Amino acid sequence: MTAPLTPDDQPTPRPSYESRGGRAALLDAVRAELPAAGVVVAAVTLSGALFGLLWVWLAPHVPLISDGHAVFLKNSEGEQAIGADGTFALLGLGFGAVAAGLVFLFRRTGGIGVVAALAVGSLLASVLAWRLGVYMGPASDVAAHARSVGKGVVFDAPLRLGAKGMLLAFPIAAMAVHLLLTAAFGPRDPEPGPPWEAGARSGGSSR
Repeated sequence: MTAPLTPDDQPTPRPSYESRGGRAALLDAVRAELPAAGVVVAAVTLSGALFGLLWVWLAPHVPLISDGHAVFLKNSEGEQAIGADGTFALLGLGFGAVAAGLVFLFRRTGGIGVVAALAVGSLLASVLAWRLGVYMGPASDVAAHARSVGKGVVFDAPLRLGAKGMLLAFPIAAMAVHLLLTAAFGPRDPEPGPPWEAGARSGGSSR
């Protein structure tokens, strides 16, 4: 059997106002980050327009040909479709790294709101680049396009993103690079001094 706890041994419950104060401080910090977070979301999302245009320009196009009745791949062993996905992924990685670097320079202190804004803006930019690339690329109506160019004429297939997981290349790269930059160059908490200095300070304050 163990001896009963004396009043001095029993843990002292924390006052409830501390938890309320902590939540209030967190909400105040998030509110203070809202203007910067809004700028980050808007700027990163708009970068998806340049991303999409570069994808249209750099992605290999799939050549098609029509015999007047059906449409066929001009080169059945071509890898242009896979190349379009790979180009999108590489561009996403590059844009994500650049966006993370610029956001870190813009807001070196970081913050939950800014990091969340970078993640949301990166995903929105990927979606914007995808939809803009499809819209700006070759015509999506293959049958109508084949009729318009005529029999035996080579034309480009619509630009498509076969693996939708490539949309995550931008946000993954942005989060990874921002994390590395914050760990390497971000502000750090001051390191505590030797224990005897803390004892001396507490002793001096008690006097």
